[in-house]
Amino acid sequence: MPVSKIPAELLTFGAEVKRLRLAKGLTQAETADAVNVTRGYVGQVEAGTTRCRADFARRLDHALSAEGRLIEAWEELLDNIKKNKYPKFFVSFTKAESSAALLRGYEERLVYGLFQTEGYARALLPDEDAVKSRILRQGILDRTPPPTVSVVMDVSVLYRELGGPEVMREQLRHLLALSQRSNINLQILPTIHVRNLWGTFAIATLPDNSQAVYAENAYGGETSTTVEDVAFVNEVFVTLQAEAHNARDTRALIRKVIDERWS
Repeated sequence: MPVSKIPAELLTFGAEVKRLRLAKGLTQAETADAVNVTRGYVGQVEAGTTRCRADFARRLDHALSAEGRLIEAWEELLDNIKKNKYPKFFVSFTKAESSAALLRGYEERLVYGLFQTEGYARALLPDEDAVKSRILRQGILDRTPPPTVSVVMDVSVLYRELGGPEVMREQLRHLLALSQRSNINLQILPTIHVRNLWGTFAIATLPDNSQAVYAENAYGGETSTTVEDVAFVNEVFVTLQAEAHNARDTRALIRKVIDERWS
């Protein structure tokens, strides 16, 4: 996503991290090794271009012998978030998703979460509680009235085996069934380059037309409601839809993959 103006709170926290690191006589690489992250991530935190989680702040406080100063700085940062001093990056996307009138998303590696079968989810998720939560979340699709859902998935998703041929066959047949619903539009993206596309994301539009976007990254993902982020992801999604197979051709492709790969 494009870099917008960095909030002052993140810059302040990052500067404190850098000051304590230098006082300890550590490089970014040495600090990263001490807290089990990449050097680049430490650099991002110091530059204020990402906000770390509380558990990372605690580990960093210990590694830099900060005696609680970094934890206090993190708590101050959190207080500023609660006071809405900068955009709501901590909004729960699942909460927005549950009440959305329109859901849109792009998946590059896996079947879209709301479209996963139980067998597929079981092969993917770590335990039964996670599987139950995933299936429960899918109840959104049977809500009255249901949300409109428009999803683009990379073609590799259809070929990437998860759980074995039987699970994949069931999963792709489930996609076909869902694609027949009047409120669901499913499109498959061929193997092409799409400008400004960097990975999986989702957009939830609420009944009042407010929007939240979620983008995955190496550390789990980020939710944002900023005007800039929402506009950027919407633009990328429009391009994806234009480049993807239409709904009819998508169904034909899924049937072909079932017959040729998973039968």
